[in-house]
Amino acid sequence: MLINMTKIKIAGVSLPEAKKAAILIHGRGASAESILSLAQYLSLDDYALLAPEAENGTWYPYSFMAPDLANQSALTKSLETIRGVWDQVIESGVFPENVVFIGFSQGACLSLEFAAQNAQKLGGVIAFTGGLIGEKILEEKYSGDFKDTPVFIGSSERDVHVPLSRIKESETLLSRMGARVKLLIFKDSNHTIRQEEIEWVNGNIL
Repeated sequence: MLINMTKIKIAGVSLPEAKKAAILIHGRGASAESILSLAQYLSLDDYALLAPEAENGTWYPYSFMAPDLANQSALTKSLETIRGVWDQVIESGVFPENVVFIGFSQGACLSLEFAAQNAQKLGGVIAFTGGLIGEKILEEKYSGDFKDTPVFIGSSERDVHVPLSRIKESETLLSRMGARVKLLIFKDSNHTIRQEEIEWVNGNIL
C-alpha cells in the first residue's frame, strides 16, 4: 500500500538499517510529533520510530464504545492507515516479532484493535489507557494467535473515557488469543501516562 509520507513522522534508527521498529499512535486532538515525544522516556534508542497522523487530529469521531456504525467509516480508514505503516515496516525487513505498537488513549485503542485483528507474535503492544473498540466486543472480528506477545494496558480505575470494565473484557479476549497481558490500574482518575507505567514498559517489553 502506498502511504502519503507527509502524514507520517519518522525518527530514531533509519528504517532500512533498523532491526526493530515502533509504531506510535497518538490520541484525539494530538499529533504524530506529540506521541514521538514519548521516545524521551521509553527505551527506544535502537528502534525505527514511525508515527502516523490522523486527519484533523482524530482517528474516529465518537467514543470508542459508540454504536459501531457511528465510527465505522473513519475507523476503517484509520485501520488502513496503520496497515500501511505496518506494511512499510515489514517490507523494510523488520520481523513482526520485533515490531512494537505504542498508543495513548484513542491511539491505545487503535493499537489494540489493529493488533487483535491481525494477531501474531509481535514485539509488544503498549496501550496507555485503551481497550478494544466497539459498542460490544465481537469476538468474530479477531483472529490469529499472539504466541505470548506481551501486551500492556495502563489506566485509571475511574478514567472518564475508558471504563475499567472494557479494559478487563479486552484483557480476557487478548489472553484467550495467546497474549501475555499486564494491567496496571491506578486509584486516581487522571487521563495520563504515569511514571510507573513507563518504568514497567521499559523493564518488561522494550
